[in-house]
This record gives sequence, C-alpha cells and structure tokens, in this order.
Amino acid sequence: MAAKIPVTVITGFLGSGKTSLIRHLLQNNQGRRIAVLVNEFGELGIDGEILKSCQVCPEDENSTNPQNQENTQENTNIFELTNGCLCCTVQEEFYPTMQELIKRRHTIDCIVIETSGLALPKPLVKAFRWQEIRSAATVDAVITVVDCAAVAAGTFASDLQAIARQREKDDSLEHETPLQELFSDQLACADLVILNKTDLVDEQQRSQVLELVTQELPREVKIVASDYGKLDPSILLGYQAAVEDNLDQRPSHHDVEEDHDHDDEINSTHLIFNRSFDPEKLQDTLQKLAKKQEIYRIKGFVAVPNKPMRLVMQGVGTRFDKFYDRPWKPKEEKQTRLVFIGRDLQSSRIESELAAL
Repeated sequence: MAAKIPVTVITGFLGSGKTSLIRHLLQNNQGRRIAVLVNEFGELGIDGEILKSCQVCPEDENSTNPQNQENTQENTNIFELTNGCLCCTVQEEFYPTMQELIKRRHTIDCIVIETSGLALPKPLVKAFRWQEIRSAATVDAVITVVDCAAVAAGTFASDLQAIARQREKDDSLEHETPLQELFSDQLACADLVILNKTDLVDEQQRSQVLELVTQELPREVKIVASDYGKLDPSILLGYQAAVEDNLDQRPSHHDVEEDHDHDDEINSTHLIFNRSFDPEKLQDTLQKLAKKQEIYRIKGFVAVPNKPMRLVMQGVGTRFDKFYDRPWKPKEEKQTRLVFIGRDLQSSRIESELAAL
C-alpha cells in the first residue's frame, strides 16, 4: 500500500500572512512536489493568483476552480475553492478536490491547505476521518499564523479584564465575540504557531503577544517567529502528527455543537476597474475607507500607469503592503481587481470613492 499523502493545514486570521508563508514555501520547496488548496472568501480569486506567480508551479490560462479540474488538473498544483468557508463546505468543495488529488498521489509529495481567515480548522480535519480520504491522506500538522501587530493592538485578542469591564457596562455581553472564539480555536488546534510580522512590533509588544498566545494554547506547542513567512520548509513539514486521530486534545468552542455559525454580517465584495491607479493615492484612499467602514482585509492586483508589472496590494485595517509580482502577460487585460472583507460593507460607497480617483 502506498504511503499516505501528508497534508499541512495552515490557518490564521485574515491578513495574518498565510499566503506569503506558502509562497515562500513553494519558492524554497527543496525539490518537493507540493499541491496547494486555497480557500478564498469571496468570488474573486486573489491568493491563488499570488501563489501561481511564485514562478515555481506551472501556470494555466484556465481557472483552477473545481468545476474546471477535468481540463486543468494535469497543468497546475494550485486549486482555488471559492464557494464559501471551507469548514462549512467540506462536502461540497473539499471532498471532490481531495478525490482528484488522491488520483494524482504518484505526482504529489505533500498537500498544503490554506484556509480562509474565517475558517475553523477542526471541521476540516474531521473530514480526514472519512474512509475515502483516510486511506490515502493524513493531516501532518495544523499551523496557525498570528499577526503580531494586530494582536498587540488588541484586535480580536482575548483580554479577559477588558471583557470583564465591558460586561459591567453592557448586560447583553455574555460570550466572547466570534472573532475572539475563532482566534482561540485556531490556536487550540495548532501543532505549530508562527508569530508573523514581528518586524512591526517592539520587544515589549512581542513579549505580550507571546504571553497571550501561550495562555490560549491547551498544551505545549512549538512557537516560532517570522517576518513575511520566511521560514525553512523543515520547520513547516514532516510533523507526522496524524491530527485526525487526536482531535480530543484540541478543544474548541464548538465541540458540543453539530453545526457552527459565522457572523452573518461579515461579508466580502470585489471590484474590477479597467484602468490604472497611482498606487500611493490608491493606498491613501483605501486607508481612509478602512477608517470609515469596518474593513478587516483588502487584497488585490493594481494596474500602475507606465509600469509593465502587476502590483500586489494587501491591507490589514489601515496597514498596507505592496510589491510587484510579475509582468503583465501579452494578452492579459490590465485591470485593477480588489477584494474587501469586513463587516456590513457598503460596496457602492467603496466603488464610488475609488472611481473618483
């Protein structure tokens, strides 16, 4: 019997740096043949395209959506799952994609799954108990990526004293917010925790984040620091944890629930402009929009005037990062495509402000 395919699940909140981590892994794969499943939140695939631009995996002109896998599965190792949060669509999207990858097991050394920032890791891991998957694949490890700057700023972090003060002022506050629960559940399932974006915090803040993360962990787990996800593959792969067999050691807020719900007000919207933008003016406008609306994450590609390369722009709150990833292809339309993820987004307002630039 052939050895099971090891699968690494990479989870973490929106904008924590999961895509950058995987991109670096692909560029430094040390000869490993790695297949990647990307769970986008929204209809416009951005993370999958960023990974395909790593110039390691073969690119394909067609979509890698599962509906088109019959034609593309031999040409790409990047699969985009875009029909919703992966922990909620395991049967609809994950299962058929895994079946296709299992058929290709002789050409794959390992699989990496990037969950959406809203996904709970445990429901996904449970799918590896299904006999059709269990016989061919195993969860090598769950890796949780933490945005140090966001946690240091108090975003979605579990501050028990602050919650106690809020409870004194608000009788309706009886539970943790969904984002706090998600942060806790992602840490509780981890075999490795990566403190990412350490370059954006000082030593005191870094120590505070480390202490908070350590308090959330139900057992001893390796914690490593990283900038831009630049870690050696030996740190990320080869744990042989068989996570699906020891889920009882990974407590979750949803263990007693048959189903779970996400915050219904969290939504995504995407905009496409057939024009270029000055990147500094665009970033300034996006930062102002992030202050006006509750926008958690902005990511996308920007066409820049007189530039032959595509600009990748990513934002977490008002903090932005941008880089040129590859030249525009000869027949590729130079569009600016942006995805916004947040709470109760006003899409028309976002579009009108960008169109006015």
